[in-house]
Amino acid sequence: MKLHLQRDSLMSAVAWAARTLPGRPTQPILAGLRLATTEGFVSLSSFDREVSSVAELATDAVAEQVVILPGRLLADIVKALPHDDVLLEWEGTRATIRSGKVSFSLPTLPAEEYPPLPADPQPIGVIPGADLARCVTQVAIASGKDESLVMLTGIRVEIDGPTMTMAATDRYRLAVQEVAWRCDDDTRQTNLLIPARTLVDVSRSMGQAGDVTIGLAGDAGAERLIGFSAQGRRSTSRLLDAEFPKYRSLLPTESTTEATMATTAVLEAVRRVSIVAERTTPVRCSFAGGELSMRAGSGDDATAEESVEISLAGDPIEIAFNPGFLIDGLAALGTAEVTMAFTEPRKPMVMTSEQAGAYRYLLMPIRLTG
Repeated sequence: MKLHLQRDSLMSAVAWAARTLPGRPTQPILAGLRLATTEGFVSLSSFDREVSSVAELATDAVAEQVVILPGRLLADIVKALPHDDVLLEWEGTRATIRSGKVSFSLPTLPAEEYPPLPADPQPIGVIPGADLARCVTQVAIASGKDESLVMLTGIRVEIDGPTMTMAATDRYRLAVQEVAWRCDDDTRQTNLLIPARTLVDVSRSMGQAGDVTIGLAGDAGAERLIGFSAQGRRSTSRLLDAEFPKYRSLLPTESTTEATMATTAVLEAVRRVSIVAERTTPVRCSFAGGELSMRAGSGDDATAEESVEISLAGDPIEIAFNPGFLIDGLAALGTAEVTMAFTEPRKPMVMTSEQAGAYRYLLMPIRLTG
């Protein structure tokens, strides 16, 4: 089989498919990229039994054939090719890649050992890629990294007709956002738990792809898959089989203090003050009058202080936070102003902004010791 391909298109397709190549494959064959031809097209895919990625390219194929090539080696080769047309051909146990005056020869892997790819889930709706990327970015910062707590490593997606709500938590913070989308059924109500890493990867890759089609396969008691597709790119992932915490009860319904301030000003101030904060040292925040005063460090160690102008409604309050978590929430907003709402120093703060829609970032405080 011979294929004539445009170098940049091939590089883009290989990069998309190679994203989900497993770092430590459970079977050697899963380290390969699967190339499958039909008349006029070639698809490149990878699969690690949890996540699959497929990219399609138009080409001069005239028959159906399948070849498996070493995935990471192929990605490195294609990335290094000159800006010229590419000839890819294979026969038996060898494949050749030619472009300009360079030629690579590499072994093929046994196609019969490659597991079947999951079928594309049935489409249930469409969301603009930019909206998906924004929503996932704002929420994923709060997802857990501890693999022993599987339910916290996912993003909960609640579908209620035309409204999609995403939520993530690592027990110390909670991020929630709503986004409108075009659902196939305005009465559809579905709750999903998607691996955060997968959803972040897909949303970044498809954020500039226009509309993204979301599909769902499997019922209760069966293996459930979610699928995403846009502009010749497709990805599927198994859903997590775990119970996400009942997070809505954690969101306060009232507050005694609200402080509104310029997001960039407070974000830059937190970054500067936290330079002297040790890994487990909080930044102390005092909200009083028209000022937020921040302090980090103590005693004979390095210290830092900075103040930011605020608009305060309610009682003054002194509270402390993990500076990294505070920076994450402020950076995720992407708005000119931010409002922080409090009840008391030992209870969570909720960060919102009118310009960020329904976004809420709840952050647990660190108890002050002196």
